[in-house]
Amino acid sequence: MFSIVRYAVVLLLLSGCISQPQQANSSLLDESLLLHNIQLVDVEAGKLVQNKMVLIEQGKITAVLPATERSKYKNMQQLDGQSQYLIPALWDMHVHFEGRNLVEDNALLLPVYLAYGITAVRDSAGNLAPTVLEWRSEIAAGKRLGPRIFTAGQKFEGIDSLWDGDLEIGNQQDLLAGMEKLKQMQVDFIKITENTLQPELYLDTIREARRQGFLVSSHIPVGATIKQLAEAGLSSIEHASYLLRLGFADEAEIAAAVRNGTMTNADAYAHYKQGFDQHLAIYGYQMLARQQVAVTPTLIGGRQLAYLAETDHSKDQFLQYLTADFTDNYQWRIGRMAGETEAQTAERQQQYQLIAKQLPYLEQAGVLLLAGSDSAALNTYVYPAQALHDELELFQQAGLTPAQILRTATINGATFMGVQADYGSIAANKQADLLLLPANPLQDINAVRTIDTLIYGGKVYNRQALDKLLQQAAERKAELTLKRGRS
Repeated sequence: MFSIVRYAVVLLLLSGCISQPQQANSSLLDESLLLHNIQLVDVEAGKLVQNKMVLIEQGKITAVLPATERSKYKNMQQLDGQSQYLIPALWDMHVHFEGRNLVEDNALLLPVYLAYGITAVRDSAGNLAPTVLEWRSEIAAGKRLGPRIFTAGQKFEGIDSLWDGDLEIGNQQDLLAGMEKLKQMQVDFIKITENTLQPELYLDTIREARRQGFLVSSHIPVGATIKQLAEAGLSSIEHASYLLRLGFADEAEIAAAVRNGTMTNADAYAHYKQGFDQHLAIYGYQMLARQQVAVTPTLIGGRQLAYLAETDHSKDQFLQYLTADFTDNYQWRIGRMAGETEAQTAERQQQYQLIAKQLPYLEQAGVLLLAGSDSAALNTYVYPAQALHDELELFQQAGLTPAQILRTATINGATFMGVQADYGSIAANKQADLLLLPANPLQDINAVRTIDTLIYGGKVYNRQALDKLLQQAAERKAELTLKRGRS
């Protein structure tokens, strides 16, 4: 049976108060709630804990109590978990909010993340930095409904980069000025990519960011080795595809050849498509673990492109939340693949499978794995929010256990961001960002797709309320479509 507090929140959401959640639900923030009849999932140990209750006050877990003490709290509002599985809410550790003409299109998706059980995202930079910083503040203040945002703001790149909205640097002076700008923006971490940024300045950017106390997430330029970046202080490698270079004994020679101009980037990429040595790669993963370099695999993007020709996305349900202006961007990558031969498609699929195969080796080596979708308007059929669930399923197909996978989307993200004292697991004094699932995620990670209840920000959202968030997103997409005269 639903408690009074649970029922009240549902009514508020259904009555259209969602646009101002801080006003509609303010009376609930001071309420206490006892969550009982649950199967608590200890994500750190990877096991179920029975006969426990969770006491929540002002949006925080006050205590995890023995179920036998329930009679002491008979006058408190209670929520019957109906013997479902209680887990920490999910984190997507690699997303992008982008598109100067897509501010409203991205904004309508923020509550959708909550409907998919995602209460924190790490924005890995884009061309909407000022807007994303506003969203971060509004969400933290309860003025906008959406997941907590950790953002890199703008990413470092070289001069005349391919990407829009970068901080382009060509020398040390540019580097220091860019770092000062990001400090003023109060970004949560530094992001670097390798389109035109020269290798030596790339390494200097990592060193300077770490000197100033920032975490640094990065791609890997072909003119530098992964070990060089790790030793410079890199915090995380974004995209596991780069890790295949660790399976080549001549990585340092290839990097040197690119730097001195005797080999082009294209030649280097071609070289890394043949001759991969798994044993060498494992040795490299152990080096990453020693250097405390995390990895965000982002398998889903590569998978979608590798199997694009044999997948009909025209009827994907998630399209009801995406405007045509948003999905128009998908054509950029589709166009680049036009005319691909069957042999090239087969090679792409083999490459994807080899990358996915690396996940158990990374886990065994002790590398901190972070679940991230790389969802963005520019990433074809990598749908915001849903793509994290897809990513976790791909982790399972790759050979990780459900317990290992669950950590990548909960405690690992909080640990990487240095906020594990407040997020990522179920314990006293942590934020009550919680999900109730009908199925056991320690048996099959796809259990996270079936969310019964979300607890977030001192509020309780049952399935009906979460579905209302999705309905409102679809309605907002329809409004934008009509306003723009799109079909």
